[in-house]
Amino acid sequence: MKRIEALGVLAGLTERHPVVVTCAATSRELASVRDRDNHLYLLDAMGLVGSVATGLALSVDPSAPKVIGIEGDGSLLMNPNVLPTGGYLAPPNLLLVLLDNGVYGSTGALPTYSSRIDLERLAAAAGWTTRRADTPDGLRAAFGELLAVTGPAFLYARIEEGNAQGIEKLLIDPVTITGRFTRWLREVHAVSGADA
Repeated sequence: MKRIEALGVLAGLTERHPVVVTCAATSRELASVRDRDNHLYLLDAMGLVGSVATGLALSVDPSAPKVIGIEGDGSLLMNPNVLPTGGYLAPPNLLLVLLDNGVYGSTGALPTYSSRIDLERLAAAAGWTTRRADTPDGLRAAFGELLAVTGPAFLYARIEEGNAQGIEKLLIDPVTITGRFTRWLREVHAVSGADA
């Protein structure tokens, strides 16, 4: 499964969810598939999807649609503490999707540690309910299962190495991204100004 195929599946499943997206190729590819106000692209902020998504999940109504984080293996390995933090704080409405291609795709495909470090087992050891997928149908099914879980959920998706070709750079100003996401969050989730 290519990253852009996985993102196509996720875009179709997350229209009502706040979505926090890792930087670089993942943000660009998701925006090319479907750019929405509910996407918070963390441009130039590797390793922070789990932190932002966990904080957001703790601040919104737990009965609202789950907060979805879309992360890469290289980015998660820059801040693996998000797994024990999320497991300890245990927000009931958090789902972190890890797209693991085994490399830092935006910096010359240098290998990450994920060939020897089982990130799904790491999440499970930290208290997350986990599922695994490596096909679009498997991703769709596992995502549906994890939506029904109360507590932090972790979806490990193995994807192919390589970035989609011909994808435009994501040139939206970060302030604009934050503003439109915050407005969407307030309208859809009734988050107060102090919380958003």
